[in-house]
Amino acid sequence: MHVLITGGAGFIGSHLAEHHLALGDQVYVVDNLSTGSMANLKPFRTHPAFRFADADIVHWSGLAEAIGWADRVYHMAAVVGVKKVLDDPVAVMATNMTGTERILATMRDGHWNPQVVIASSAEIYGFNPAKGFCETDDIVLPSAGRLRWSSAVAKVADEFLAFGHARRHGLRIVVARLFNTIGPNQTGDHGMVVPTFVRQALRGEPLTIHGEGNQTRTFCDVRDVVVALDRLAGCPEAWGEAVNVGNEDEISIRALAELVVARAQSKSPLHFVSWRDAYGEDFDEVGHRRPVINKLRALTAYTPAWSLADSLDDLIERARGRSLRAA
Repeated sequence: MHVLITGGAGFIGSHLAEHHLALGDQVYVVDNLSTGSMANLKPFRTHPAFRFADADIVHWSGLAEAIGWADRVYHMAAVVGVKKVLDDPVAVMATNMTGTERILATMRDGHWNPQVVIASSAEIYGFNPAKGFCETDDIVLPSAGRLRWSSAVAKVADEFLAFGHARRHGLRIVVARLFNTIGPNQTGDHGMVVPTFVRQALRGEPLTIHGEGNQTRTFCDVRDVVVALDRLAGCPEAWGEAVNVGNEDEISIRALAELVVARAQSKSPLHFVSWRDAYGEDFDEVGHRRPVINKLRALTAYTPAWSLADSLDDLIERARGRSLRAA
């Protein structure tokens, strides 16, 4: 199978590339390296079935040729991370919306119909008060002046574009609403909490918690996520649908910090910082974010294989190994 991955040098995209190469597929990654990294591609950069284009999906001249070649497209290219969203909301809207529209229009105009996964986000549920989010739940977003939500708005637009093209042109598209994902190669550079906590714990530094730490999240290992995305892409019953992808086990951020300290056998204290000090006034925090994944299970027989503790142990061991090699 020929697999095109936009944003394939990013955290999840690079794991998708490695997953499909291991299955014997040919993989083509395009990434402008704004948040992705060539280091993520290093383990398979010279693989004979792999090729890479350093390009922005919004302007890439090779898009039509690549889509015509592909049997499957994973559209992962996006501006990610709370810090990036707050720093450059214009880039968020341009990349996250224009890129998606261009991919769909290229498929439509070229009469190409590969299997497509559009990466959406749990952010789209916004302030919906539900304790567990189902795909049929309402989208509840604040007023347009709150730039922290520009990524969520862009993802909502992506979903409408995808569903419109799927319905009108018969395109084989599934929208994957990704909840918090963790695993190897994720960095804390853009506000990702788990790699930040692991780094701080191993250095003996205070673990920085925003607010009181009562907000709850779920965390799914990237190696489970890529299996779910692979199964969804090839599932005809999923085409034209939005599907939550994640883990249902919920934990508060304070409890997560305590768990990281315990698994790392660290003496790091916890340090609490206000949301305003961390991100400025233009920030809204969601108290709870947990997916209901009954639909994913029904479509793909998916069950997460990695527990949070197992993922943390793996990340801590890998981080210690990097420190030893660097010493």
